[in-house]
Amino acid sequence: MIKGFISRCRRYLSRLYHTARSDSAPDGELGWPHVVVTTKLWKRTLTETKKGDVVLIATTVSGFHAGVLVESLLGIALTLRGARVHYLICDAQMPTCLQVHQGKIESVDIVTDYRMKDKVCPGCIKRGAKLLEPLGLPIIRYSDHLSSSRARELRDLAHQIDVNEIPDYVHHGVNVGQHALSGTLRFFSRGHLPPTPEGEAVLRRYFEAALITQEVTQSVINVLQPKVAVYNHGIYVPHGVISDVARSNAIRVVTWNVAYKSKCFIFSHDDTYHHTLIEEPTSVWENISLDGKLDKELDAYLKSRWYGTSDWIWFHDQPQHSLKAIEDEIGIDFTKPVVAALTNVFWDAQLHYKANAFRDMLEWLQATIAYFSTRTDLQLAIRIHPAEVRGAIPSKQPLVEEIRKLFPELPANVFIIPPESQASTYSLCEGSNAVIIYGTKTGVEMTAKGIPVIVAGEAWIRNKGLTLDADTPENYLRLLEKLPLDSRMNEAQVSRARKYAYHFFFRRFIPMDFVNEDKASPPYKIEPPTAETLLPGGDLGLDVICDGILRRTPFIYPAEVQ
Repeated sequence: MIKGFISRCRRYLSRLYHTARSDSAPDGELGWPHVVVTTKLWKRTLTETKKGDVVLIATTVSGFHAGVLVESLLGIALTLRGARVHYLICDAQMPTCLQVHQGKIESVDIVTDYRMKDKVCPGCIKRGAKLLEPLGLPIIRYSDHLSSSRARELRDLAHQIDVNEIPDYVHHGVNVGQHALSGTLRFFSRGHLPPTPEGEAVLRRYFEAALITQEVTQSVINVLQPKVAVYNHGIYVPHGVISDVARSNAIRVVTWNVAYKSKCFIFSHDDTYHHTLIEEPTSVWENISLDGKLDKELDAYLKSRWYGTSDWIWFHDQPQHSLKAIEDEIGIDFTKPVVAALTNVFWDAQLHYKANAFRDMLEWLQATIAYFSTRTDLQLAIRIHPAEVRGAIPSKQPLVEEIRKLFPELPANVFIIPPESQASTYSLCEGSNAVIIYGTKTGVEMTAKGIPVIVAGEAWIRNKGLTLDADTPENYLRLLEKLPLDSRMNEAQVSRARKYAYHFFFRRFIPMDFVNEDKASPPYKIEPPTAETLLPGGDLGLDVICDGILRRTPFIYPAEVQ
């Protein structure tokens, strides 16, 4: 039955594609998603999939263009594979969410005074409606599952609870407080909550939004009983809360995010990729055979990372690949042993990781600088992440300033490369004896080049048998005692590291060939060459994604056999 249904889909799409293209979009553009949903086939498809498995695409924040664009595609592709897709959308019920941050709105009062409904929500709702309503798929709105009286009760709870209890507050088994705090830190672009009335007020709004999302998600699951819930990231408010509620109801979870590599996305089962990439079993990649072709492909991509030529997310526009330039800029001496320490953006993805050696990145930096102050035989070069100033949400808690508060006068052997510097992180690492990281993915690249890496935080290279992993402050200091190391990684270690790097960049980064780079925001647009591309067999990356969602197969693209 399914094969016959797909065959009919393919015939109809092939016949109607060119008509839809010319009738629905100017200048030969696809007019996404109208190229599909304006056809007779689509209406027939909606009728024939009424008995398929229920998939809940919990878009919620439909003004998040990068998210709703991909999720409109997923809704179509999954429906063409027989699924019954429903969307979940917030219709101005949350007092705040991930759609806003302090640098994006004219005043924090828009959040604290409940003015999102007037200032932000209308545009958000309009963008979602433009892409999702034409699909004709069921759209569930928050207000369908939240009475005004219950909303008042949740608001009262958010206002009355002691603010110091919020971060650890568990409501009906869900740690809504943790998600509220994470969302608040993102809002302020800080690693710590600002100790101001504004800080408390915004935290309470995110806490209220988390409570509302829990209430709505539980009600939707009770009614819909979906087989799987799909949405972006799986952290912050609302998606972190949705993850916890879904898992507590034994509903499968699939999260996705844009990958750094152009045309690629990361999908994960059960949790956010921040966690799954750390916990992924090594058996899925350690038996890869990297022949000459794959080796060259990996080398070419790793080198392109120096310049960002193969990525649609990068943070250097004119990187300087010269150790002499770094010496001249910060005064370090590469003729003596250098250890590089690479930071993350402080506020980004402030989650709980059971393997962290330190409470947060600042505590790690403090311990690291204090240790190196006693090791005058070594030099420490701290590279502040360029995304602090060049990222989508620039940090409001610069690490340079935080370090100065802790060390008004740095030890003579400790040097800082500020985020605005064009100094190449890759050149710095290649000129160093070893690299210390907290959470950056750069550890994947460094080990593939044979550069030893010490991991103090939640970096994805942890647990791969490739790095020196610290799980307590004491263990971390013992690892630092090994410095300087006598040699680079040996041949067997590098071979293993290269297998993981290939797996990470070419297999876990799933390409969709019809998603093309765009200079606007988001950095991509959906342009399938024919409508048949959206059917099984039309695009391998899309097949891997849809099979993973519907059948729980691994989200691993078989790049090595292409």
